[in-house]
Amino acid sequence: MTEAGVNRQLGAASTKISHEFSVSQMGRVTLEAMSSMTLLVVSNPSAPYLKWLRELPTDVNYVVGNTVETLSTVADSADAILYCMGPGIPLKTVWDLAPRVQWVHSLSAGLESILFPALAESTVPMTNGRGVFKESLGEFVVASILHFAKDLRRMVRNQEAGRWEQFDVEMVAGKTLGIIGYGEIGRAAAVRAHALGMKIHVIRRRPQLSEEDPIVEKSFTTAQRGEMMAGVDYLLVAAPLTGETKGLVGAAELARLQPNAVVMNVGRGPVIDEAALVEALRSGAIKGAALDVFDKEPLPDGHAFYGLENVLLSPHCADHTATWTDEAMQFFLGNLQRFQGGQPLLNLVDKKSGY
Repeated sequence: MTEAGVNRQLGAASTKISHEFSVSQMGRVTLEAMSSMTLLVVSNPSAPYLKWLRELPTDVNYVVGNTVETLSTVADSADAILYCMGPGIPLKTVWDLAPRVQWVHSLSAGLESILFPALAESTVPMTNGRGVFKESLGEFVVASILHFAKDLRRMVRNQEAGRWEQFDVEMVAGKTLGIIGYGEIGRAAAVRAHALGMKIHVIRRRPQLSEEDPIVEKSFTTAQRGEMMAGVDYLLVAAPLTGETKGLVGAAELARLQPNAVVMNVGRGPVIDEAALVEALRSGAIKGAALDVFDKEPLPDGHAFYGLENVLLSPHCADHTATWTDEAMQFFLGNLQRFQGGQPLLNLVDKKSGY
């Protein structure tokens, strides 16, 4: 079959990626070649990470697109959906097109904007990229801790001004890191902080799960979060956004922190009451904050966070390593092998809880 023939069958959106794949590689996507499995890849067709589709088994037929017109060509026979970042079409729309789907995978970890009731209530398993980016986020947390402990902003400011000004810095050994959301990311940060000599306190729905964790000194329930926060030097929020976690850290919780405390958020912005955090930072009620996520992204022009020197601001890119999308695709490919082989899927989402 000619490349033109392949393009006619794939539709305009898939035509955009035709130059990244040979005709033989793309040929298995055609309707005539369908055999054992059909995959809908909901993505911008020009996304670089789509190169990993070359690694799909030859018996997997797939169509890439971010429009109903493209995806509907094979949606009625689709067995699985790979939903990628920023596709421009809601997952529910794709779901409604594909009545036979037996598995849905989200390339990213966050589900609050894509999970919908029909999927949540169905028996179809959903998996996500949870934990794929935990190592880089764990490093960002440690970098944030050191940023404030050593007052790196002051060092840079003095260097730029040509000013020799000695001052005292803090040791992090012996300090306490409290973690709300002790999942993959929370533990990756805890491992690194513990290696620096920090004490680890965590909040989780089932504190008993930490009883045999060698790096956790104390474990608290969500209801005990005020008690935990009163005793920490650094607070890490790494929780997903659900109905239960939205606004979990508000003015009352922030008021329990010590004046030298630093708040870090690598989970989801709305887990912390943003207005309350701004007030705590402006008033000096807490020492500072390191933030990778926000209520609204991109952060609007003129937002208070931009002007606060006690804020370390990352534009939601603390996990954007050179290979982050590659790692996410590699994880998906491993799960696809499990799906085809009838093995348990990794990163199964608790759809009722939302993570």
